[in-house]
Amino acid sequence: MSKRSTKKIPRHAQISRWVEQSIEQGRFAPNDKLPSEKELSEQFSVSRITVRRALQTLENEKLIRRSQGLGSFVRDPRAGASAMQLTDFTEDMENAGRQASTKILSWELVAAKGRITEALGIPEGQKVVELVRLRLADDEPIALDKTYLPIFYGQLLEGQDLECNTIYALLEKEYEITVEKGCLKIEAETADAFLAQHLKIAEGAAILRVDRVSYTIQDKVVYYQVRFNRSDKIVYELLAERQSGPGCSTLPLKEFAPVYRTDAEE
Repeated sequence: MSKRSTKKIPRHAQISRWVEQSIEQGRFAPNDKLPSEKELSEQFSVSRITVRRALQTLENEKLIRRSQGLGSFVRDPRAGASAMQLTDFTEDMENAGRQASTKILSWELVAAKGRITEALGIPEGQKVVELVRLRLADDEPIALDKTYLPIFYGQLLEGQDLECNTIYALLEKEYEITVEKGCLKIEAETADAFLAQHLKIAEGAAILRVDRVSYTIQDKVVYYQVRFNRSDKIVYELLAERQSGPGCSTLPLKEFAPVYRTDAEE
């Protein structure tokens, strides 16, 4: 691109065009993370506002997807609109049109045991950070999280405002540690006295337990989280598509998302 031609093009459009051409030329593959706003602003000598405008254009054109606190990624054209994505509580609430908030109940060192040791791949009795948070939607308690972090990641988050910021966002913004993927397990359970008190439900009431192990690059475990959802407020919906053709007997999972019930739906 010559200097004469670039002068006629707004700066935000130059950035959009560069990203688009980089994708077409294979410099960025599907699901690759794009340079950060800071990196792009320095590369093109523009403000971050200009960069955001360029990224917004690309998102509107469905060439990229943006996630708050994580950055911008090249969309996979094979995924379609119903692709599964790893989201946090705040993002789930935004998608549901509800206001998310968090209350920290405790932060302490505990000895790992049982599922914690299996999920984090550590010996029994090794110290880990346990973070307990009450999650609210429109000021109503709907879930409680117990998050277990290896000491390394716990030290990075110690003293951070975890009521107003997500673990995803803090690790990405402060340390450029991106949570790449997660493995979830869902099962039924009943509320003990502790859960009943904080979730404002009866002791013994049915709850939906979701265990999640989150990984950064090279399959390194960042944390293990157990979320106890109020089953009268949260359900999970999935969409599976049947494959046709010889030898096709699987039902690929296309969409999986939490759905938050309103009082009228209960």
